[in-house]
Amino acid sequence: MQKNINIQNKKARFEYEILDTYIAGIKLTGTEIKSIRQGKARITESFCEFNEKGELFVINMFIEQYSFGSFYNHRSKGERKLLLNKKELKKLRKEVQNVGLTIIPLNLFITERGWAKLKIGLCKGKKLYDKRQVLKDRDHKKSLDRLKKNFS
Repeated sequence: MQKNINIQNKKARFEYEILDTYIAGIKLTGTEIKSIRQGKARITESFCEFNEKGELFVINMFIEQYSFGSFYNHRSKGERKLLLNKKELKKLRKEVQNVGLTIIPLNLFITERGWAKLKIGLCKGKKLYDKRQVLKDRDHKKSLDRLKKNFS
């Protein structure tokens, strides 16, 4: 078992402009949390959505089946409920409905108490030219770092 579990969604920072972040708890079963503690989860293709009751769910999050879980094992892809305050849920729902923003998972981690938490971001999609600019800036930074290294 790994000590520090920190599963990141690197693709989200490239695809979306992050406006605000929240930390939410996740409602999990026993075999799901055991798989996450082993580091066998992915959040790259997942997103968050509200249901008709106003509850927030993370969809398309992949948690590999626990190797020692017999017929009690969980489904690897499924909806998992996120736990936030009512005030935060109302604010997020208003932003998603009125402004048209999306909620994307950014980071999955385990706290000191052993609970799984998901850092979610209220995001706005980037245009293609914004993504190109990010790639150009990254290349310029790499070349400048190389020059500084060779110069000193």
